[in-house]
Amino acid sequence: MDTEATPGSLPRVPGAGRPVPEAEPALVQRWRSSGGELVELLSQVRQRFGGIAAFRLGPAPTVLVTDPQAVQHVLARHPERYVKRSHRARLLIGDGVLAATGEAWKRQRRLLQSQFTGTGMRRYEQRITEAARTTAVRWAEYASTGQTLDVGREMRRFALDAIWRSLTGHPLDDGTERELAAVATVAEALPTLPADVADAHDAVAADLARIDAVAQHAIEAARSGAAGPDGPGLLHVLTDAATERPEYTDRLIRDELVTLLAAGHETTATTLTWLYLLLDRYPAAREQALAAGGEGSTQRRQAIQALVHETLRLYPSAWILPRHATEADTLAGYAVEAGTDILICPFLTHRDPELWPDPEHFAPRRFITQDGRPTHPGAYLPFGIGPRACLGLQFALRESTVLLEHLLPAHTLAFSSTPTNAVYGITVRPDGPTPATLEPPLT
Repeated sequence: MDTEATPGSLPRVPGAGRPVPEAEPALVQRWRSSGGELVELLSQVRQRFGGIAAFRLGPAPTVLVTDPQAVQHVLARHPERYVKRSHRARLLIGDGVLAATGEAWKRQRRLLQSQFTGTGMRRYEQRITEAARTTAVRWAEYASTGQTLDVGREMRRFALDAIWRSLTGHPLDDGTERELAAVATVAEALPTLPADVADAHDAVAADLARIDAVAQHAIEAARSGAAGPDGPGLLHVLTDAATERPEYTDRLIRDELVTLLAAGHETTATTLTWLYLLLDRYPAAREQALAAGGEGSTQRRQAIQALVHETLRLYPSAWILPRHATEADTLAGYAVEAGTDILICPFLTHRDPELWPDPEHFAPRRFITQDGRPTHPGAYLPFGIGPRACLGLQFALRESTVLLEHLLPAHTLAFSSTPTNAVYGITVRPDGPTPATLEPPLT
């Protein structure tokens, strides 16, 4: 076992670590009695004990990690010591790349990696733009009629259209959209489903059947060689892989398809919904972004990207990242025993006042000005870091930016009501509808 630190890592000295500070049982009991969200307990533990602390929900302690160096140590430096055992969405995504582990994960990740970087991303650029144009046309109609829209539903519709075009080569039609609404329904239900796997499956069986039917139809169409009007999509990559790799059965292709649908639209839609809610509270941020440069300019694009990044700081796509210690380790000077459950919480790291001045304030300029944000990679990780960081990071940022380039100059939103709280499930989402009308732009 190594005893020296590599650059940017934490020293690991077997047997030298001191015990992780542990929250008293009374703190956990008060949280249980209040019926609060897990993030409330984690926030209290962090405030009391700092960036590495333990608490007990059962017989063994769970260690909360929010310190940036420790985050990097767990996720990026030593992922072999801190592994992902399962995914909360396995009922929905099966053995897709998000839930896969070990050698299976490596094979699946390797196949998909090229599709979301470099040439792969350029292949989907036009499809993202067409989805944004479709949304822009729809919003122009809303503006002309004064129709009320639900921002969350609109963002889901756009993001689903963008990923569906990229997967299949087809624009999203109304029937497919209706059926795939079941993806969000199941994802939102996951935290409240029974612990028993069979009971949990039975509770959402009808929605899973709808998803499976859409997936099977799309797989059969891709396998027949029939490309959509935008050409072959990512699904064709998966069906082609099946001709050489026996592990790519129809079931695994279905799992990858649903994984990409779920991860590829729900997180982006939630981020864009939060962004519009934040712009409602901080309207000057929109004006500043548009004033940064003319249409299509690098300066405006960077300013819009800063809006997205600051939204992701406050509401990261991956708000909590569970890991499991496979061996004893020393983490930031603390002893971590083999078998310990670890919770990385980007939501709390992003709101640490020692890292982010005035952390509750929406300030996109943090991501534009020099020295506006912490430089340590473990301080900002809305999509995770390390080998298991989200594959779709560039895709999500690109589709968010393209849509905002189309919509921000043309419209401002007037919300008739706004959610007052967040729900901490697979993502952090607003706890209610987001009805609004479109108004002429302020600038």
